[in-house]
Amino acid sequence: MKRRAPYPTSFAIALLAVVIPPTLLATGSDPADHSMQQFLQQDDTQHPYRAVRRLEAENGGRRGWLEAVTEFSVGSGFSYQVTAEGGSSLVRSKVLRAVLEGEREIIADGETARSSLAYANYAFQPNGVDDEGLANILLSPKRKERLLVSGTMFLEPDGGDLVRLQGRLAKNPSFWVRNVQIVRSYKRIEGVVVPVALESTAHVRVLGPASLRMTYSYSEIDGRRVSTVVQQ
Repeated sequence: MKRRAPYPTSFAIALLAVVIPPTLLATGSDPADHSMQQFLQQDDTQHPYRAVRRLEAENGGRRGWLEAVTEFSVGSGFSYQVTAEGGSSLVRSKVLRAVLEGEREIIADGETARSSLAYANYAFQPNGVDDEGLANILLSPKRKERLLVSGTMFLEPDGGDLVRLQGRLAKNPSFWVRNVQIVRSYKRIEGVVVPVALESTAHVRVLGPASLRMTYSYSEIDGRRVSTVVQQ
């Protein structure tokens, strides 16, 4: 039977490695170790929030986008409502909606620990302070799984806030999708460190390069209204 290339939904599934807010456990001895220790002392609980997300993706000449109101609470879990969309219906359904739906399912199933930045999943190695003044922490996945990232965390030297996470998925998500690279950015808003942007690229067999960008505009965190809607 001739193998027929399905649309690469696995690209969207792979992005879940960086959609779920992370936790971190582990230390090393290095100038960056102090920042890591401070990070470890922070509350790693996912905080309730409400935010508008904009997602844009391109693959094989197809482009699509959508905007959705997203909410999370401990009692209700993660939910989303698409408010506007355009471009390729295939990209919107197989990539953009798949990212949001996959996040909802992982949180509902209590499986966030599978992709968390925890000692059970990673070995951590402080790697000094870079030219930006950020503490670098190397991430080495303990398993070859598509939800784990081989790369680097960047922390504020004073306070240990997570600023950026970047790297490559430890395992290709499928035969069709390989070399998935991600960059996720964070900011402290209303006293809480939250994700504000995600960028990802991959190569899809037959269809070529694929990319996705997602940004967050927060209106509420921990039940408190954000004084000014924060956009990335």
